[in-house]
Amino acid sequence: MSGMQRDVTFRFLAQPTDVNFGGKVHGGMVMKWIDQAGYAGAVGWSGAYCVTVAVGGIQFVQPILIGDLVTVHAKLIHTGTSSMHFAVDVLARDLTHGKERLATSCVIVFVALDGPDGKPTPVPAWTPKDDGDRTLQEYAQRLIELSKKMEQEVARYRPPLRREDAES
Repeated sequence: MSGMQRDVTFRFLAQPTDVNFGGKVHGGMVMKWIDQAGYAGAVGWSGAYCVTVAVGGIQFVQPILIGDLVTVHAKLIHTGTSSMHFAVDVLARDLTHGKERLATSCVIVFVALDGPDGKPTPVPAWTPKDDGDRTLQEYAQRLIELSKKMEQEVARYRPPLRREDAES
């Protein structure tokens, strides 16, 4: 069984290979870091192989520059039967000035599977311990409802699959 680790923190320097043509770390790289930290948190909590199923509320607040010390912090804020929701903050610090700033934040959702090609498997339940935890869990639950509404809205406007598309 798992060690039921609730928090994961990654720290590293933003490198020249991480930046876009404008000289700032590109969003795809930040999303990769978020996914890696969330995956480590999900496996640490569940003790099972996990897959990403959703990322919600992502906001790119401030740019990350080459040489910034990057901290990616993932914290479990809600569990379902087989799902785990993590609040993720990506912070950047200019090492010459020492000032840390929020660069990106989101909630990422993972589902535990009973193997790489398996079916969803139960995860240990997480219970809020204080008002801060309860607030985070309520936030996760509101995002779940918003996500369901968005899925319904997208499905209404998705064109029907054509037969020739399905066969290719």
